[in-house]
Order: sequence, then structure tokens, then C-alpha cells
Amino acid sequence: MALTLGNGPLGRRPAGRSNFQIVGPAHQLYLEPFGPRVRIVVAGEVVADTTSALLLYETGLFPVIYLPAADVRSEVLEASQTRTHCPFKGDATYHHLRVAGVQRRDAVWSYPDPIEGCPPLAALVAFDPAAVDAVYLEEEQVRGHVRDPYHRVDAVPTSRHVTVHVDGQVVADSHRAVLVFETGLPVRTYLPAGDVDTAVLESSDTVTTCPYKGTTGRYHSVRVGERHLEDAVWVYEDPDPSVAAIAGLLAFDDAQVEVAHDHEPFAPPPARPA
Repeated sequence: MALTLGNGPLGRRPAGRSNFQIVGPAHQLYLEPFGPRVRIVVAGEVVADTTSALLLYETGLFPVIYLPAADVRSEVLEASQTRTHCPFKGDATYHHLRVAGVQRRDAVWSYPDPIEGCPPLAALVAFDPAAVDAVYLEEEQVRGHVRDPYHRVDAVPTSRHVTVHVDGQVVADSHRAVLVFETGLPVRTYLPAGDVDTAVLESSDTVTTCPYKGTTGRYHSVRVGERHLEDAVWVYEDPDPSVAAIAGLLAFDDAQVEVAHDHEPFAPPPARPA
């Protein structure tokens, strides 16, 4: 949802306006150095380790980590017959990974002869995150896809009066909300459980992972009269430290319920602690 996704500046539907026109193809590629040390683990063994990784941004796609081929253990690679073609990068070749008797098919790809105009990918390789056991940036394990450095998430307490309605019925009423402003997404409102009518909530087994906020502890569906809104509420019990303020709070899916924010015009902000 940042540089090349959604309404990002290089996305297909930029949200903002500028005093210049971007001249280039509708589908853009942007390759830049990626600072953290990257290690990739399969079957308990590190198969790649580099401090020279790069991040490839591509219109409509999440960023992809590319590593110098020289920083990958060549003995764990097995040639594959698989070939794919990308109209923007060229023909990709693939390798299987074999580690400690475990094979991960077509887990690694490269563009040894990228097409003209493509960033310099020839000496780089990429790993399928679903085919490896872990990707580490320094000592932190990647959750989901790699974080986009141009993607920001801020969790900010608010004094606004927040109400949540379903078919006209108030199911939450709070002056203690936390608003989450996340690049490319609508503002999300997180509420203390004490300000929510928990009688309308039904537990769900759904669990999701966000690279920026963490793994949800649980979801809830909402039942009001004959209406059943599946997985309309979620909670991060142990969120990423960057959004610690949302821990244990309940967020409602704005697409399924009506969330209203109200405030007193020109009311002063709270006094800063001495």
C-alpha cells in the first residue's frame, strides 16, 4: 500500500497531487538497496546470508527482496526446468532448494538476461517466502511479506466521540479510542472492550498476520437481530511495539458497520505533562 501499490505515488491510482507528471510506463519497476542483513532459513539451516540485499518495487505488487547470487549457498540449489515470462522483466529461471533431505520445489528464481529497461537483476536471485521456513532481517523474523519502507503505521489516542452502529443500533460508544493511520488504508478505530456491547460478538477461529501490526489474537463476528457480520471485529493482543497502543482493543470493519467520529470544534488538546 505504499510506493507502488494502491494509491501510492507510483501506484495505479495515486491519492495525492504533485506539480509534475511522472513520465514512464504504466507498469513501473524500481530497485533500491535494502539496508538490513538478510538471512533465509530452510530445515534449520541458513541458505542465504547477505548485507547487500536490494528491494524491487513493482506496480501493483508487494516489494520483493533480491539477493546477490554469490551470497546464496550454491550446493543447496538444484536446477529446475520451470521457466516463466514477465513482460516487464523477461524470462525467469528457477531452482529447487534441497537442504538436509528436504526439497522445496521452484523456491528460487532469477532473471539472468533481463529485458532492456529493466533494473539490473542479472546477478540477483529471489526466494519464494512460502517455500522457505523463515526470513530474518537482522534478528527479526519477517511476518507475511517484507515491510515496505515507504509504508507507515501510526497509532494515536483520540478524544473524539466514537460510536459504532449496525442497522441503527449502537454497539460501541467511546471517548477512549485509538486511531490507526496506515498508508493507503482507511483510518481504523480501536476501542476498549468496556466501551463495546460484547453481547453482540461471536468468537471466530480466523487469524491473520499483518507485517506492520502483528498477528491477530482473535476475530469476532457481529450478530444484531437477523444481521450476521462475519469477522467484523478483530483484536491484536500482542501487537508490534510500534503500535503497542492498540493491544487488546477491538477494531470494527468499516465496510460492514457504520463508524462515526464526532468532536467539539476548537477544543484545546490535552495539556502536556510537566
